[in-house]
Amino acid sequence: RENFIQLHNPHLEKMKEDILYHFALGTGTHDFPALFGDVKFVCVGGSASRMKAFITYMAEELGLGSPGCDYPNICAGTDRYAMYKVGPVLSVSHGMGIPSISIMLHELIKLLYHAKCSNITIIRIGTSGGIGLEPGSVVITRQSVDATFKPQFEQVVLGKTVVRSTNLDEQLAKELMQCSKEINQFNTVIGNTMCTLDFYEGQGRLDGAICSYNEEEKLCYLKEAYDSGVRNIEMESSVFAAMCNLSGVKAAVVCVTLLNRLEGDQISSSHDVLVEYQQRPQKLVGYFIKKSLGKV
Repeated sequence: RENFIQLHNPHLEKMKEDILYHFALGTGTHDFPALFGDVKFVCVGGSASRMKAFITYMAEELGLGSPGCDYPNICAGTDRYAMYKVGPVLSVSHGMGIPSISIMLHELIKLLYHAKCSNITIIRIGTSGGIGLEPGSVVITRQSVDATFKPQFEQVVLGKTVVRSTNLDEQLAKELMQCSKEINQFNTVIGNTMCTLDFYEGQGRLDGAICSYNEEEKLCYLKEAYDSGVRNIEMESSVFAAMCNLSGVKAAVVCVTLLNRLEGDQISSSHDVLVEYQQRPQKLVGYFIKKSLGKV
């Protein structure tokens, strides 16, 4: 059954042209169905260079393109986001934090709608701080929770607070977990992900420019998060889950942990180790895509 993108905005139908400003794309200047109509998998992540590395990796894994081939940035007309495509896979950067990924998702969801894409799976791949996990562990998000451990995303719209669900596709999470078992290269868990509004105080760090609590209070908070089911912390998953839910899109969040926050605040692993850690979500999601396409 064809499952198309759902747009919750009746005003768009009245527009002669839809300009996706932060992508430097528009329905009046680009043929969206021709450019993107075959997309089935969308992977998003913070770093532009990481998302280019991912599309290069997927091209090799799917046997598309030639070795050493350079993949052009579809959004080269702007420096806000980067977008790459190979076959049915679209790779898009979203920057850091809820506002940045929110802007990107509004335009990405409209892009997929205008392209008449169906049966889309969107996966955020990224890095995070772990809680009670060894660095390098991969967390598949069950649900995104806020800094008070509630599974919700709050946004103020026209002066009123709107609360949206942050549940993610349970079956997709199970499929990704099974893929990790088949790869059998690194520790993977399913757990809740805490999404915060900043990197320092919002995550209970002691090393920011401002800090109003002590180490005991910090550890108490992080242990409370762990006891509630939280296994990692990042800054994008809540709005990602909320917007994908509203658009009727299967979605997942797969993040590697760069450190165990119960043991410290600063990332001390070497560059080479961090590079290998960051490849783990790519390997897992790449295997999932290959398996979904019958190429495993």
